[in-house]
Amino acid sequence: MRIRFALAAGAAAAGTLAVVIAAPAQAAEYSSALKIKGVQYDAPGRDSNNCATGNSRSEYLTIRNYSRTAKVNLKGYVVKDATGNRFTFPSNHYLEPGDYVKLRGGHGTDSDAKNVVYRQNCNFIWNNDKDTIYLYKPSGAHADTHAYTKSRDDRDGNGYITFHG
Repeated sequence: MRIRFALAAGAAAAGTLAVVIAAPAQAAEYSSALKIKGVQYDAPGRDSNNCATGNSRSEYLTIRNYSRTAKVNLKGYVVKDATGNRFTFPSNHYLEPGDYVKLRGGHGTDSDAKNVVYRQNCNFIWNNDKDTIYLYKPSGAHADTHAYTKSRDDRDGNGYITFHG
């Protein structure tokens, strides 16, 4: 918090104590370069977590590095939902400043070049009506958190919500 000191003309002339006015500084939600950019919480089509024919790969979370200078390694970052379903990034995946990654359901090959990491799990993680998404740093500190409800946040009904522009 930034503190500003102001002297009223009359108070200064009378030799009294200055008035202290507290003005809040701009505060970041959490001190992290990584933020949840958006979530495709409702995969297009009828939900099926069958690994061979299902659509869990179409459910994804986009995480972006909002730093202008820092490259961030995702290894050890944790994503989880309100009920405790979780994914920990198991290996090095670097995000340059302004870069993003899509964390997808299903099985696949992770790729820095294609900005994708797969959870290697065909179960859906995000609820189609409402949920809370948590992103934690490897240290356990919060990086970002967002709650959503379909009725409040998905105005166009396409199953995708944007959190940070």
